[in-house]
Amino acid sequence: MARRHPLLAALEPVADALGAELVSAKAALPSDIPLHWDGKLVGGLRLPGVQGTLDRMITAVEAELGAPLARLSREDKQRAVQLLGDRGAFALRKSVEYVADAMSVSRFTIYNYLNSAES
Repeated sequence: MARRHPLLAALEPVADALGAELVSAKAALPSDIPLHWDGKLVGGLRLPGVQGTLDRMITAVEAELGAPLARLSREDKQRAVQLLGDRGAFALRKSVEYVADAMSVSRFTIYNYLNSAES
């Protein structure tokens, strides 16, 4: 079994956090981000499409705050909405409804959290 290049191994947590895929130099496509080591192409970083972006953002916020959105305190839910907003989550179509469902609150509550974060 071939040993993975140290750069690719080091970037695994980054790729996982982004929902991206690390590929070998042979499998790299022109659309992948080229990964060079000492002037040699050793692999590529294949970024995910838009599909699943909001889920990845929610998963990251849940990890940061230490619990699923629905189990957070009111204050932590407000913080979660602020974090998601800062990361651009609410620019995605139907994201307010999706986050409201994930938090077990109403859309109105999410809008209130967003408005209070702007004040």
